[in-house]
Amino acid sequence: MTRRTLPLNALEAFLVTARHLNLTHAARTLYLTQGAVSRKIAALESWFGFALFERHARGLRLTPQGSALLPELQSAWEQLMTTAEQARQQHNVIRLKAPTCAIRWLVPKLMQLEKTLSDVQVTLTTTTDHDVNFKTEPYDAAIIFGAHKTQGFLLFDEALTPVLSPALTSEPPAALDALAPLTFLHPTRDKTDWSLWLAQQASPRPAMRKNQHFDTMDLAISAAIQGFGVAIADERLVAEDLRAGRLIRPFPQSVKTGASYRLVLRDAPLESEPMAAFVAQLLTPD
Repeated sequence: MTRRTLPLNALEAFLVTARHLNLTHAARTLYLTQGAVSRKIAALESWFGFALFERHARGLRLTPQGSALLPELQSAWEQLMTTAEQARQQHNVIRLKAPTCAIRWLVPKLMQLEKTLSDVQVTLTTTTDHDVNFKTEPYDAAIIFGAHKTQGFLLFDEALTPVLSPALTSEPPAALDALAPLTFLHPTRDKTDWSLWLAQQASPRPAMRKNQHFDTMDLAISAAIQGFGVAIADERLVAEDLRAGRLIRPFPQSVKTGASYRLVLRDAPLESEPMAAFVAQLLTPD
């Protein structure tokens, strides 16, 4: 015996009509004509091989077979719709891993993405880890950071410059030696970033008598905003703080470190519209 496919659109017509027991109401709910609803129900009755409704002058009544089927068909339909909706929503969820140091740049990008595509949800996991292994980690995308990286999409190259709170000084330092009385805020446990920037300056480097070391650049920037000292920071990561006046940049020079922030994906970006939109948003110039 050939197995015929259950007509799902006819099944929906049956469930809606059984709820109203009125073809006019069912047709309005389904945005169909009464005749179209009747034909769908007739097709479903043909598929089952028995009648589902009894037609009366005052309307419709479920047959014994229709009454017996209705609860299980309703439950199965609701489960089908729930499963389909969950799958649709999951398709719009992007699991993103990002280093904590990139958050100041990343969060405005994600906020803009929510405004333009409200049905796309980015689930963000922050970490001090600067890399990703898609074979062992459950992410769809990741922002990685480091030197000599070429995979994925280039977001920006790291370029360091000193920043400090305007509350820390009445006027921006005019020379490097004006930094000497301040506390130097380091984004790592060593002085590598400050040393790299100072080595590229023509003036003699100031003595770093007072120092504070942090685990991430974001923490060093936050300390600078609070007036703790002068931080060395990536110019892209502090761009919004500079625009808002939370920080000032005493010297125009920036020094590239050879490291970069890059976006890598588990799969190709155009495999789904949400992922393509996500990539486009992160690659949009500030």
